[in-house]
Amino acid sequence: MPGECWNIYKNARRGAGLTQESAAERLGISVESIRAYETGQRTPPDNVVQLMSILYNSLNLCFQHMQENNVVYRSVVPEVEQRSVIEATTKLVNRIFDFADSHADRRLLRIAEDNVIDTSERVEFDAIMEDLGEIVEAALELRCAGGS
Repeated sequence: MPGECWNIYKNARRGAGLTQESAAERLGISVESIRAYETGQRTPPDNVVQLMSILYNSLNLCFQHMQENNVVYRSVVPEVEQRSVIEATTKLVNRIFDFADSHADRRLLRIAEDNVIDTSERVEFDAIMEDLGEIVEAALELRCAGGS
């Protein structure tokens, strides 16, 4: 894990205004465990991260934890950046409008119509999937910004 100043668990706890002691008590774990997670000596299990996310009011912590610790997750889910609600909303709406304005939805329907993506359609299909990935990324960023 990167240096201590970049520790996602420590940053989330501090952002919630909690001490290691109060966080440990509320999470039902030892202070030593919190310290180990925050210094990178150990990686917290997913169930503890889920509790941290709730306690710290930081959905983004779940995304960061999975991004750092799960190879399969990293290969499927785009990286989620922390943004304000207005930044995330603007990004999402802009990506949706761009997608609609380019008529990518109609092109995707034409490609999928025969239930086969042939070699002549592959480049366009991949480009459309890239655009959809940007929409998913923006939606996840908004979800984190909204805190739910």
